[in-house]
Amino acid sequence: MPAFIPPIRVEPLWFPLVKKFYQAYYASGKPNKSEPIWVIKEGPTIIAAVRLKGLQHCQLLTALVTHPAYRGQGHARHLVTHLQPSLATQPSFCINQPELETFYHQCGFQRVLDEPTLPDEITGRLRRYRIKQPNLIVMQYQSV
Repeated sequence: MPAFIPPIRVEPLWFPLVKKFYQAYYASGKPNKSEPIWVIKEGPTIIAAVRLKGLQHCQLLTALVTHPAYRGQGHARHLVTHLQPSLATQPSFCINQPELETFYHQCGFQRVLDEPTLPDEITGRLRRYRIKQPNLIVMQYQSV
């Protein structure tokens, strides 16, 4: 297990680097300057990134991606674990593939089985995303 580098919140000056990182490794990630983005960097190299999209009544953990050369080393888990205090401030969700359920569960998320109880802003996104990816699931952060 590597010694983990502390995640840092992206400053506006770094936004072009983060945008380039997403374009290279997760094109649908589309970062937005107004949303908080956290990264793990090693020198000039971004190792992992994640966005926390604020919505009206909740927030969405989205666009978690790790540089291919650093995958499988625990960086994504380290990044999400670092965000747990922010995730606990209000209802927090993630929408992901079923094969990632175990990973997110280890990070404090529980699968939402009663989808009609979801906030409207999550339900709307889920409907749109499922047009192309019908197997997507929703998970909600549960404070530990």
